[in-house]
Amino acid sequence: MAKKLIKKWFPAYESVRAHRALGLLGPRLRAADLWHLNRRSVAGAFAVGLFVAFLPIPLQMLLAATIAIVVRVNLPISVLLVWVSNPLTMPPIFYTAYTIGRWILDEPRRSFQVEMSLEWFAGDLLTIWKPLLTGSLLLAVAASLTGYIVIRLLWWFSVVERLKLRRARLHRRLVHSQQNPYARDRRPAADRDIRDNAPGRNGPPG
Repeated sequence: MAKKLIKKWFPAYESVRAHRALGLLGPRLRAADLWHLNRRSVAGAFAVGLFVAFLPIPLQMLLAATIAIVVRVNLPISVLLVWVSNPLTMPPIFYTAYTIGRWILDEPRRSFQVEMSLEWFAGDLLTIWKPLLTGSLLLAVAASLTGYIVIRLLWWFSVVERLKLRRARLHRRLVHSQQNPYARDRRPAADRDIRDNAPGRNGPPG
């Protein structure tokens, strides 16, 4: 169930392997454990992807893939989750991070506009980088921990529900077999005749 949900949430899962930006990592992308869908790998990938998504840096996909390779977690999910930070969400994310960082560092407020361009990184970012980076790191850590814990819990609930369904099916089969005596013994007829007519089974042989 959990694996089906992951593939439903991430329709571009298989396309990550062919992404040009990740070609720089070479044969490392072919490591089998980077594509596993298990509780540890997926929860770790959420932690990596969400952490990188909140960092105000370029080449987030490449950084997420590199970290995923180092810590051996699911690479496609790590890479796809950096798109939490996209042209639509970057302005509110960066503004929130800057506000938090400015409050922590007690710095005066500055007006700025987020643009993913070299001019912005060389201009506005240089004047607000300290509070922006401080707030971004806090948001990144919070998002990373939240994603990791939530996925671990959801995976655990998924396993518990699957076990409950399995037990319910077994219980229904048991009740059905008790209510239908003809369904209790499913041995082939020849085996039943041999075993039921064995010496001592139905009294002493005549």
